[in-house]
Amino acid sequence: MIKASRFIIFLLLFADIILLGYVLIGNSNIQVLNPQGLIAEKQRDVIVATVLTMSAVAIPVVILIFFFAWKYREGNLNAKYSPDWTQNKKTEFLWWIIPGFIVFILAIITWKSTHELDPYKPIESNNKPITIQVIALRWKWLFIYPQQNIATVNFIQFPVDTPVNFELTAEAPMSSFWIPQLGGQIYAMTGMGTKLHLIANKTGEFAGTSAEINGEGFSEMIFTAMASSQVDFENWVQKTKEFSKTLDLAEYNNLVKPSKNNPVAFYASPEKDLYNKIIMKYMAPQTKGSEEKMSAMQGMEH
Repeated sequence: MIKASRFIIFLLLFADIILLGYVLIGNSNIQVLNPQGLIAEKQRDVIVATVLTMSAVAIPVVILIFFFAWKYREGNLNAKYSPDWTQNKKTEFLWWIIPGFIVFILAIITWKSTHELDPYKPIESNNKPITIQVIALRWKWLFIYPQQNIATVNFIQFPVDTPVNFELTAEAPMSSFWIPQLGGQIYAMTGMGTKLHLIANKTGEFAGTSAEINGEGFSEMIFTAMASSQVDFENWVQKTKEFSKTLDLAEYNNLVKPSKNNPVAFYASPEKDLYNKIIMKYMAPQTKGSEEKMSAMQGMEH
C-alpha cells in the first residue's frame, strides 16, 4: 500500500512537470497557445505568466507531498517527531507570506491585462481599420461589411496587419464569438451591440466558433476567418459583388430559420442598415405611437 502511494505521488509530480513544460514551451496544437495576432499574443503571455506564478506554489507543494510521504514512512524509525509545529511562527509566516505574495502578483497581472486587453479598446495601427458587423443566428454566423457593401455566412476575410472592428449582436440565443488564434471571445446578444477589436499578424485561415452552448446546433456553429494581403482582399470583395445574390429581407428571413452545418454563402448589397434594424427590433418600446415602426421591423420575421 505504501509503495503504491509513493508511485501515485511520483506520477502526479511527473505529470505536473510534463504538463507545465508542454503548455509553456511545447509545440502543441492548442490554438490559444499558437497566436497569430497581436491580441492573441498578449493573451498567451498572460496565460503563461499566470501558470508560472501559480507553479511557484503548486510544484513545491507536490514535491513536499512526495518528500514527507517518503521521510515519515512507517519503516523510517529515525524520522524526528515534531508535534508542536502549530506554534511555529516562522513556519506560519512562510505559508502565509508566500501565497499572499503570489496573489499580489496575480492581482497586478489581472489589473494590467484587463485594461490593456479591453475588447472595446481600438488597436493602434498605421493601416485603416475595417468594420465587420456580426449577427449570431441559429446556428450560423452572418457577417456584414458596411464599407464594402457585401455580406457572408460562416466566412470572413480581411487584410493582414489591419485592425478589424467587430460589431456584434444576435437574433438568436446568446452566442460567444471566438477566433482563438486572434483573440478572446465576446458575447453577441439580442437587443444589444458589443464590440471586439482584433488584428492578424500573419496570413492564413483561422478557425472561428461559438464558445457559448446555445442549443442543439451549437457544435456546428463554426466559421473560417481568412487573413490575406490587401490586394487579395480587394479582389475578393470585387468578386463577391459581381457573383453573389442580394441579401434582401426575404433572403435574410430564410437565414434566420434554424439550420445546422450551414454552407458558406456570399451576398452583395445587403439590406440597408440591417444590423441596427435587428438591434432595434428588440429594443423599440411597445407604445401606440411606435406601432407603424414596430410593424415594419417585425415584418422582417415573417
